[in-house]
Amino acid sequence: MTAHATHETSGSSGTPLRVGLVGYGLAGSVFHAPLIAATEGLVLDTVVTSNEERREQARAEFPDVRFAASPEELWARADELDLIVIASPNRTHVPLATAALKAGLPVVVDKPVAGTAAEARELAALAEERRLLLSVFQNRRWDNDFLTLRSLVANGELGEVQRFESRFERWRPRPKGGWRESGDPQEIGGLLYDLGSHVVDQALVLFGPAAQVYAESDVRRPGAAADDDTFLAITHTGGVRSHLYVSATTAQLGPRFRVLGSAAGYVKYGLDPQEAALREGTRPSAGAPWGVEDEALWGRLGSGESPLTGGGTPVRTLPGDYPAYYAAVADALRGKGENPVTALQAAAALDVLEAARRSARDGVTVTLPAASASVSATAHSTEEQSA
Repeated sequence: MTAHATHETSGSSGTPLRVGLVGYGLAGSVFHAPLIAATEGLVLDTVVTSNEERREQARAEFPDVRFAASPEELWARADELDLIVIASPNRTHVPLATAALKAGLPVVVDKPVAGTAAEARELAALAEERRLLLSVFQNRRWDNDFLTLRSLVANGELGEVQRFESRFERWRPRPKGGWRESGDPQEIGGLLYDLGSHVVDQALVLFGPAAQVYAESDVRRPGAAADDDTFLAITHTGGVRSHLYVSATTAQLGPRFRVLGSAAGYVKYGLDPQEAALREGTRPSAGAPWGVEDEALWGRLGSGESPLTGGGTPVRTLPGDYPAYYAAVADALRGKGENPVTALQAAAALDVLEAARRSARDGVTVTLPAASASVSATAHSTEEQSA
C-alpha cells in the first residue's frame, strides 16, 4: 500500500505546492533547489541554513526564498508548507524525516534515507501510519545511460541478461575531508553508502531482488578514514549477476556499464551530463534540451568484438531526466500518481549495503532473507510496469 499525503496542500486549489528545503550544501544547492524550482506546480518557499554565505548563494538564484535557521522553525509553521526536502548530512536523515512526518508534512529524503534497513522500514511505517508521502531521492534512476539500458533490457535486445557490470569510478588520490569521508559510523560516510546507494538501487530496479552478496572494501588513500574503493557482487534471485564498482582511486576509468546477454552486449562509457550541467549553473527549462549527450559518447550494442575497436552498433543515448523525479513527487502529492521511490525500495537496497559491509568485514558471502527479496521483487515489478 502506498501512503498518500492527507496534509492539506495549497496545490489542491491550483496554487503551487510550497517546499521547505533543509540544507543548502552540495545536495541542496546543486540538485534539489534547481530541480524543485524547475518543476511546474512546486515553489521553493524556505531554505534552512544558518550559513550566511549559503543564504546569499540561495538568494541570488531564488530572490523570493525565505530562510530558517533550524528545521524546528519549519515544524512550527507546518500549515504553511506542503513538502519537506531533507538534503542535510546523512546522520540527520532519520531524525529530521521522523520530525517532519510527526509534524504532518510529506517528505523527500536524499539517499541514503537511513544507515540501516530497519530504520528505513520504521520511517516507512510512520509515513504509512500518518498517510503521508515519504520518498527517497534516487535521482540516478533518471540518468541517461540507465534509461537507455532499461529500454534495451525491456525490448529484449540483449537476449537473456547474464552479467551486469556498473562502475562509478573517480580519480581523487587525495581525500577532500568532510563528513562524507569520515570514519565515524554515525556519519554514514564512505563510498559504499554514497555511490553504492546508486549502483545497488539501479541493479535492483533492473534485475530484481538480491539473493546473495559478496563485497571487498578498502581504504586506499593516505589520511582517508572511510572506504574509498569497494566492489560488490550481487546474485539476483532471477539468476543475473551484478558486479558493481565504486571508487575514488581509479587511475584509469572503466566503462560506466558493460551488460552481457545471451544475444548481445551493451557497453557505455562516460557519466550522465546532468550533474555537470547543474554544477555549472545550467538549469532545466520547459522546451529546452536537457540531459542530451554528444553522439561520440553513445554506447554500443553488439557481439564478438570490443566497442573500442569498432565492434557493435552505436545506440542513441536517451536524454537524462532528473526533473521527472520531482514532477512525479508533485503528482503523487496531488493524488495523480505513485511515489517514484518508496522507503521500502530504499530499505531493500540498504539490505544489500549492510550485507556488503558484513561480507567485506568477515570475508564471507551473505545470503539475504526471503522477506527482503520479496519487497525488492515488488519494487522491480512496479518499475517494469512503469517502464
